[in-house]
Amino acid sequence: MCQLLGMNCNVPTDICFSFTGFQARGGATDVHSDGWGIAFFEGRGSRLFLDPQPSCTSPIAEVVRRYPIHSQNVIAHIRKATQGSIGLENTHPFMRELWGRYWIFAHNGNLLDFAPELVGSYLPVGQTDSERSFCWLLQELRQRFGNTAPTTTELFAAIHQLTLEVSQHGEFNFLLSNGDWLFAHASTKLSFVVRQAPFAQAHLSDQDVMVDFSELTTANDRVAVIATLPLTDNEQWTEMPAGTLWWFADGAPMQTLATRPGPVKKKS
Repeated sequence: MCQLLGMNCNVPTDICFSFTGFQARGGATDVHSDGWGIAFFEGRGSRLFLDPQPSCTSPIAEVVRRYPIHSQNVIAHIRKATQGSIGLENTHPFMRELWGRYWIFAHNGNLLDFAPELVGSYLPVGQTDSERSFCWLLQELRQRFGNTAPTTTELFAAIHQLTLEVSQHGEFNFLLSNGDWLFAHASTKLSFVVRQAPFAQAHLSDQDVMVDFSELTTANDRVAVIATLPLTDNEQWTEMPAGTLWWFADGAPMQTLATRPGPVKKKS
């Protein structure tokens, strides 16, 4: 399976420290060697870096690790292919436009027999169940709300209902953002940590790297980091209960809803 990394902050922040540990899991300390990607929101724009090479040996990943891009919402993904070949078109995160904003999506899991009708507004370029589910989510949101963007509260409720439908087909851990907020669904496994004053030191689990956040932050900064597995070994991470959808804004969880999918559909 793949692994996810997300960051949501109240001020633009770089993800270099967390990405250093995450990058190692793409073929060095773990087996996720079928490509990687990362997306940064900057205002209404988005920087998207994708590479079908393992992140541990990717020259592009090295650039990202050393380049302090400041963003309030970041989504990253390292891939262990289940559906779709290894290639750029199947590399997460995926990006589409909805209501005049870029939307970024990355998925960890495996959806069985998920073949919804796509009417043409959003169509997958690759062959993954992940991109297919993203296209369907955006299609259903546009059909539900038309050309007017809903409030975030209305949107979160709608994503919750759609997540219930998709989750019937299997594991559906995902991260989703339009740059204003970050939604995270823990179908089976996700954890998060909120870093805020008083800031302390943090040490990576996958690399012998430590940082003292008190030297890099102000008293008002707040950063939430979400990952499939905790990235540090000396911080208190919160494991999200399986079957929960989370809304993060300004570096903190704002709302949580339970997702209770029915039995997983098996292939005949």
